[in-house]
Amino acid sequence: MEFPYLSAIIFLPVIGAIIIALLPGANPRRIKLTAALFTAVSFALSLALFAMFDRSIDGPQFVEQFSWIPAFNVQYFLGVDGLSLPLVLLTTFIGFLAVLISWKVDLRIKEYFAWLLLLEMGILGVFCSLDLILFFIFWEVELIPMYMLISIWGTGRKEYSAIKFVLYTLFGSAFMLAGILLLYLQAGTFDMIVLAGMGLDSILSSMMAGGIFFLIIVAYAIKLPIVPFHTWLPDAHTDAPTAVSVVLAGVLLKMGGYGMIRVSVSIFPETAERYALLFVVIAVIGVIYGAALTLRQTDLKKLIAYSSVSHMGFVLLGIFALSEVSMTGAVLQMVSHGVITGLLFAMVGLVYYKTHERSIPRLGGLVRQMPVIAVVFSIAGFAALGLPGTSGFAAEAITFVGSYGSTIVSGIEIYTILAITGVVFSAGYILWMLRRVFYGPPWDEYNGVPDADRLEKVYIFAFVAVIMLIGLYPVIFTNVIKMGIQPIVGMING
Repeated sequence: MEFPYLSAIIFLPVIGAIIIALLPGANPRRIKLTAALFTAVSFALSLALFAMFDRSIDGPQFVEQFSWIPAFNVQYFLGVDGLSLPLVLLTTFIGFLAVLISWKVDLRIKEYFAWLLLLEMGILGVFCSLDLILFFIFWEVELIPMYMLISIWGTGRKEYSAIKFVLYTLFGSAFMLAGILLLYLQAGTFDMIVLAGMGLDSILSSMMAGGIFFLIIVAYAIKLPIVPFHTWLPDAHTDAPTAVSVVLAGVLLKMGGYGMIRVSVSIFPETAERYALLFVVIAVIGVIYGAALTLRQTDLKKLIAYSSVSHMGFVLLGIFALSEVSMTGAVLQMVSHGVITGLLFAMVGLVYYKTHERSIPRLGGLVRQMPVIAVVFSIAGFAALGLPGTSGFAAEAITFVGSYGSTIVSGIEIYTILAITGVVFSAGYILWMLRRVFYGPPWDEYNGVPDADRLEKVYIFAFVAVIMLIGLYPVIFTNVIKMGIQPIVGMING
């Protein structure tokens, strides 16, 4: 029997969480090393999967499948393809770095690291599941760890932000569960591969197909998030601890984009094509509205949070342009945004940890005290605005070129050009923020503020290395991603 790589990757963090909970006493170093070990092994296994992935065949690989609840035809069904494997790799990478970012946490550390590892498990399960019930269970699992991490270890209105996140997610999940059950009643299976090949658009009435499509996609629209379902995001980001903000921005939002492609578009390609224009318009509104809100922010965390709303508009545009190039760009944009925004939140956390200040008007001239942090923050900012040579440029260029050349949506050229204006806004708020925080007049109260220490340099340079790798050699991911996108586009064109 082949080694169960995916189960190992998913459940190693859970084993780590259980061991941490059972460790005698509360030795901080032992707890942190245990968390680092299990997330590092999970990351190493995902790297091995990425290296072993056969780029010449379609369909899921490293499959694990057996009957789980026979009465309802529910399976324990795991597998990865070109769509999910890059997101699994991203999740394990950020999960490991989140442990390093949390190294200075000293409040109830046993509980903190246990919840952090459980959160990683839930997200990994979503990206690996090929049974809709299993997918839904993992989708819900991440709620409890996220609520606990924000409400206990957060700042500001942490309880309010945690509850708001849970309520928004549960609202979307209720619709998704209703859609999944309706889908089962119509098709008799929860198998996502079988469902994608059934041609349900032709079998079901257009009203039924459209109804199930929208019931399910509401959950993904909230998680991505798209306007007007975005209001939970700035609150959750602002009040979450730094590592949780990194995970939230880095991988949790990508569950929404992944679900749209894997479930909504794959199972209902004709319905997705019928409503593509609606989602393209919403994407453009999200890009411009999110950028406009970002320009008004004076809090570093809120500025990065609102910029995510704008950048997720690029993902939505690429998905519903429904071309192979645009959807490949959308997935690459999810990976790129995860690394870039994860680094941005890590840098905001470092600035706050050193200065105890996040308000942009209260900061200035920090490059003199923290040159390494200033340079890395600048690199992350330039990547976010799409500077050539960074992952941000590669992802956005592929998305825009693919969207502009799509033949599915009428007038897509105009919408793509409007979306590109978001890049101009990005340059405005990123450069303004960097100038005010690092290159403006220095404040005497920050004299003697320390720069990044050795551990901090390890994780921020790891982020930078990945940003540059994708920017200079994007084919390392696009060759894999297109293997997952081609069958979906084939169903749309077929």
